[in-house]
Amino acid sequence: MTDAADAKPADHTPAEARPFEADVARLLHMMVHSVYSDRDVFLRELISNAADACEKLRFEAIQTPALLGDDPKPRITISADAEGGHLVVEDNGVGMSADEMVEALGTIARSGTKAFVERVEAAQGKESAQLIGQFGVGFYSAFMVADRVDVVSRRAGSDAATLWSSDGQGTFSVSAVDLADAPARGTRVTLHLNEESKSYAERWTLERIVKAQSGHVPVPISLVEKPGDEPAEIADGAALWTRPKSEISKEEYADFYRSAAGQFDEPAMTIHYRAEGRHEYTALAFVPSTQPFDMFDPERKGRLKLYVKRVFITDDAELLPRYLRFVRGLVDSADLPLNVSREMIQQSPILAAIRKGLTNRVIGDLEKLAENDPATFETVWEAFGQVLKEGVYEDYEKQAQLLALARFRSTASGEGWRSLKSYVADMKENQTAIYYLAGGNPDQLKASPHLEGFRARGVEVLLLSDPVDSFWTTTVQGFEGKPFKSVSQGAADLALIKAEDAEDKPAPETSEAVADFIAFAKATLGDQASDVRASDRLTESAVCLVAPDHGPDRQLEKIMASAGRAGAGSKPVLEINPTHALVTALAKVGAEEAGFREDAVALLFDEAKILDGERPADPKAFSGRLARVLERALR
Repeated sequence: MTDAADAKPADHTPAEARPFEADVARLLHMMVHSVYSDRDVFLRELISNAADACEKLRFEAIQTPALLGDDPKPRITISADAEGGHLVVEDNGVGMSADEMVEALGTIARSGTKAFVERVEAAQGKESAQLIGQFGVGFYSAFMVADRVDVVSRRAGSDAATLWSSDGQGTFSVSAVDLADAPARGTRVTLHLNEESKSYAERWTLERIVKAQSGHVPVPISLVEKPGDEPAEIADGAALWTRPKSEISKEEYADFYRSAAGQFDEPAMTIHYRAEGRHEYTALAFVPSTQPFDMFDPERKGRLKLYVKRVFITDDAELLPRYLRFVRGLVDSADLPLNVSREMIQQSPILAAIRKGLTNRVIGDLEKLAENDPATFETVWEAFGQVLKEGVYEDYEKQAQLLALARFRSTASGEGWRSLKSYVADMKENQTAIYYLAGGNPDQLKASPHLEGFRARGVEVLLLSDPVDSFWTTTVQGFEGKPFKSVSQGAADLALIKAEDAEDKPAPETSEAVADFIAFAKATLGDQASDVRASDRLTESAVCLVAPDHGPDRQLEKIMASAGRAGAGSKPVLEINPTHALVTALAKVGAEEAGFREDAVALLFDEAKILDGERPADPKAFSGRLARVLERALR
């Protein structure tokens, strides 16, 4: 094997220096200038890339067998040179052209990686180091251990080879190399180890890392202990998913998960089964215990790999609905054809059947987890509940199952979680709906005046702080016959539910003076409010805003407004607490002080906006009214 460090550019093609994409430069800066908690992951990342290259060649060779030449067996070879301080990872996979190398090694392709960079930059000190050390971020993790990285690659079937080289300081160079200095096909990555990383050229270190983190990749891995030695196989490339479950340990599953998913946590749930009958396929899937960094990629793509008879096809086959995109792993089909394009595979009825079966299995296993291991399920829900609730909105067929799985914070749960089943079981006498309050801030929700009347009656209210909550609540018919009702929309309808500390006496009626003041407030506000009325939901605050009976609730209105889609003429209802001391005092102010009363009404409306997380529409007018009211109070 020729070391890429010794590869010479062709005389007629000088090395071309290029800057890294901005996001890559940021990442490399962190790699070079931080202290890492677990640098071992760089080898896992390079082996994973090499295995993917071998699997992609197997796929391309189905239509073009000549690409395999006289070397049909895929392999990964790790070569150590402790004396020279070099480590080489070489594969005989599909390889890369010069343009592909620039694209693959000079830019960050996935938004999840970019999100990772932003999260690490936001972290400080030890946390930052742990994040980088755990997740590695693909090829770039090589710079955790190397002063320079050289990559020589030759695409299968090509008569040209390219050298990519960089010290990780902001630029890289690309040049042609003589074929004699390149692999017959595939890629050779040479790491010039830094002083702190010389141990990665030692056999026992390499063997330990490969067996711990990459022992189950579907490509054999060999180790050359020192220059001139023969390769010795240290991993046989047997696909883990083809083995019986009874023969696979929990540790082996976890190792495979970390290698296949690029995660460093323990899987919260492992799903491994073989489907037989009309369609045959094997699925090995994992539910992580922490969020992947691409969880909220705008494209919402899943990361399950598709194999056909152990031939890698694609890693974006949409094998699960998008609300299960956090699941990692693979499906290996025995029925799908190999001689069709990826686009045609996506449209295959066989794939549709696999998708349905796998979706049923994942949701079914989540149901079992929720029943048999509530603590672990709550860990899953904390990480992925926001994504699973997208399914309530998007998948009508699975809506009832997903609602049963859902967990919520509520006014009765403290810091714990509540299921809808437990909510319905604890409903108050005469309570006819499942009440909820949607908003963007959990602390603000807990302090909302909308909850006062419900809290006084011991009525539990779900506190929904995820943006998706405002959408799924508009599509569901209910749960176990109980409809969902927003406490910030329409009338509260609390008259039939007795307050917990109330005696057997009727609720106080609105006095004639207060009724007149409410009528005055309605006339004063005009078209700023769709209605002004006495409230039975307020017990402590003077006022609050609610949405009209029909249309979106307050939170959905805000989301639509922020997206420029607020409905024309959508005005809130101002509810006034008829027993509040401020309201009863204002009701006694005579008609001769009409100006003061108008200022007071406007201030009450602005107060309700502030309580609802909004700003007064006209800050200058608000300030002027407040000054006039204070002046009167000080006379």
